Amino acid sequence: MDQKFMEIAIEQAKKAFSEGEVPVGAVIVKDNEVIAVGRNKRESSKNALSHAEIEAINNACEKLGGWRLWECDIYVTLEPCPMCAGAIINARIPNVYFGAYDKNFGCCGSTLNILELQNSFKPHYEGGIMEKECSEILSYFFKKLRQK
Repeated sequence: MDQKFMEIAIEQAKKAFSEGEVPVGAVIVKDNEVIAVGRNKRESSKNALSHAEIEAINNACEKLGGWRLWECDIYVTLEPCPMCAGAIINARIPNVYFGAYDKNFGCCGSTLNILELQNSFKPHYEGGIMEKECSEILSYFFKKLRQK
């Protein structure tokens, strides 16, 4: 785990925030090099699938020319939801690092743990990385949203 990659994910979350999106960012790393980034784009794309992790996985698959990301790690500012946890398993990403825990939809231990279901591929995961910074961006976004 390398904190500098979570900092890049936070930058993606800030970009999402500035675009009026829920501020979640993701980074995929291979051999200690960023190969793909993603951020929430559900509002701009009008697509429920446009989560940060899905965007990053799509970008990584395009860059590497395949769907198996078994030599990659993913860093994401918010605990993955059921859809994203499933996509991480299906992409065979072995390591998942996330910042803020999601008590409503988190599926890496908060509400459910999809990564530990009885399937043939079980990624390692670690949460709470730069949790304060990741949580503050989300809290500020929703505070501003409620003020509107």
